[in-house]
Amino acid sequence: MTLEANVIQALAQRLDDAEMQCQDVLKITDEHPDMGWDDAYAIQDALRAIKLGRGTRIAGLKMGLTSHAKMKQMGVVEPVRGFLTDYGQVPDGGECDTSTLIHPKVEAEIAFVTKAPLKGPGCHIGDVLAATDFVLPALEVIDSRYRDFKFDLKSVVADNTSAARYVVGGRSRDTQGLDLKNLGVVMEKNGKVVATASGAAVLGHPAQSVAMLANMLGARGEEIPAGTLILTGGVTEAVAVEAGDNITVRYQDLGAISVRFV
Repeated sequence: MTLEANVIQALAQRLDDAEMQCQDVLKITDEHPDMGWDDAYAIQDALRAIKLGRGTRIAGLKMGLTSHAKMKQMGVVEPVRGFLTDYGQVPDGGECDTSTLIHPKVEAEIAFVTKAPLKGPGCHIGDVLAATDFVLPALEVIDSRYRDFKFDLKSVVADNTSAARYVVGGRSRDTQGLDLKNLGVVMEKNGKVVATASGAAVLGHPAQSVAMLANMLGARGEEIPAGTLILTGGVTEAVAVEAGDNITVRYQDLGAISVRFV
């Protein structure tokens, strides 16, 4: 790492303040252009510790940058990971308060819930499917704390991969007999279709995203515990939303979820 511990703590506090106060900031690599990936995740870890320190509960894990095309475009070889908070959950069919966000966008995702621990290295899709309790529809509301939603990947890792709010619901299903790779997804905004996709948009198969997360954590001596909710990454592009918008996402074999922005 290139950053001192006190700098890491200060940057984490800056990002937490930006989220809590709904005030955007400049991306941190403007100030620290030589920071590395270890620095970025150290800042995210410090951000997590700040939230835990004031009583926040970690409600799950998330993956980002799970499109092969996007990874190639951005020059990275693996997705990025972050965490979900208890205050970030919005009920299916509920309201999301845009006054608590800076510039929200929504992505349709497929969520997994584990029934057994998963740990790398060497975790693969078969391991994930065997350890999965059920899958269900999810919608993530991302909200970068960086000005104009402009950032590089190290800055976004530090900012907990733009995690903000999320919705889970629809119909949960066992993975047995479910074609997750070809599972169709349609996103509607105010009654109009704005995106379509299939599960293959996530690393070819959404379970591959969970396997990569297990392997990334395994490199740190950590694992995905049983009972963990995991958002596997956007199957659709991110769609900007504002107060007054209604989003509905329909999933083949898994029902639909919706959220209203107020």
